[in-house]
Amino acid sequence: MSAHCQLTGSKPAFGNRVSHSHRRTSRRFDPNIQRKRYWLPSEGRYVRLVLSAKGIKTVDAIGIEAAVARVRVRGNRV
Repeated sequence: MSAHCQLTGSKPAFGNRVSHSHRRTSRRFDPNIQRKRYWLPSEGRYVRLVLSAKGIKTVDAIGIEAAVARVRVRGNRV
C-alpha cells in the first residue's frame, strides 16, 4: 500500500534525523494512512478508500458523496 491519501493527497515528507552530536542522516515522515470502507448510497455499494487521519476527518465533515466526488476529480478510480 502506498503512503498517499486519496482525498487530501498527503504523501511522505523527507528530512533529517539529528543526533546528539548533531550528525544528520535521512529520514522519512509518513502520513497516518488507513484503509476505510464507506457505504455509498447513490451507487448502492461500499467503497474502500485509502485515507490519512485528516482525510477521515474531512469525510466526516463534508460527507462521503462529496468526498468521493473530490477523489474522482483528483483522477483516482473509486
